[in-house]
Amino acid sequence: MPEEALLIINPCAALETLLTQGEWRLSRARSLSVAEEKLRHGDFPLILVAIDPLQNEALRALIAQHPNRLWIGLVDRELLACEKLRSLLAACFHDFHTFPLDAARLCHSLGHALGMARLIDERQRPKLPAKLRLIQGNSEAIIQLREQITRLQHSRLPVLVTGPSGTGKELVARELHYGTFGEEGPFVAVNCGAMPHQLIQSELFGHVKGAFTGAQAHKIGKIEAADGGTLFLDEVGELPLEDQVTLLRFLQEQCIEMVGSHASRSVDVRVIAATNIDVEQAVAQGRFREDLYYRLNVVRLRTPALRDRRNDVQLLANEILAEVRGSRPLTFSHQARQAMQAYGWPGNVRELRNRVQRAAVMCAGPCIEAQDLELSNSESLLFDGSLKAVREAAERQALERTLARFPDRLEEVARQLAISRATLYRLLDKHNLL
Repeated sequence: MPEEALLIINPCAALETLLTQGEWRLSRARSLSVAEEKLRHGDFPLILVAIDPLQNEALRALIAQHPNRLWIGLVDRELLACEKLRSLLAACFHDFHTFPLDAARLCHSLGHALGMARLIDERQRPKLPAKLRLIQGNSEAIIQLREQITRLQHSRLPVLVTGPSGTGKELVARELHYGTFGEEGPFVAVNCGAMPHQLIQSELFGHVKGAFTGAQAHKIGKIEAADGGTLFLDEVGELPLEDQVTLLRFLQEQCIEMVGSHASRSVDVRVIAATNIDVEQAVAQGRFREDLYYRLNVVRLRTPALRDRRNDVQLLANEILAEVRGSRPLTFSHQARQAMQAYGWPGNVRELRNRVQRAAVMCAGPCIEAQDLELSNSESLLFDGSLKAVREAAERQALERTLARFPDRLEEVARQLAISRATLYRLLDKHNLL
């Protein structure tokens, strides 16, 4: 049995008891985010998942990134009444078991699944539908972005993805990659802003042994590693001008030449670039080559700021919490949801993820409060100047307070708020308080 042959997501005591005496070498992930990291770096033909129904969509997205593994689900029997869960099991899982676990059946199932995993060639595995991929949200801006990505599914044209930091430009690049190459072609991401200037050429094009001091072995570059797939150039606007010239030459000729070598080699690479700068302004100011701009900007996609897709804030927060809370039954209080909805999110989805992750660890009770998210300061909630968000937050707060004073007395609630019962029902439905 290969080392760490079996990955267990959301491990439980009952499962540990059954498997500790077996032949499996176990690796455990107590959250989907930890599992994603382990799957990225490890070789696991089988994955056992104790399914949390609140993680359904996040789990679908994780499986979509690793469809060449066999997934086995563990679930409470009564949850099989949920249609969404049955759909998840049917679409994504090789097998499933219900609690309490039958040791003999589970061991037989694992042995059979391992045999199947060894027989199945990657290219013969069925692909999950594109809708199960990475970009989450139901706002108009995200729906439009998904439609644009879908139209590019069978294209290999260069794409330039622009948008503020933290809005998911790499996720867009991965969606484009999966649409064109599926799981088979390599996806190689390069952070152009993080590479030391003196090593950029070596990182992109590779080098031969002895090409420079410290080059003790032959090394292929990122471009060659992406041959037959996608090269994602993140923060491409940070490339120095002299390195932009060599990148342009590669885009024109689709050939690379290693540092220290005079031999050129053709590569077949689809290039997707991303930047958070105003690239047109950078061209006008001479900080970005105009010819390189036109080479990269064949198709332009824009990722929206989180403040421009406020309807997605709650959905994204729920997805992130489902990933990071582990076995704790955490949820958001009404005040926390109100604070998230009113906040301007200058750091976009990355900031939302950071705040939710921190709050999930630091909160004392079963509910994450606004102060756990560090959003309890009213001035910080209003800084973005969105009058609509402030008005809606105040509207919800008035409804919640009045409902608390007069529970099950909607006529009195309407009278206290000086609105009709029809208006009250409309507002309760709008704020999901029915």
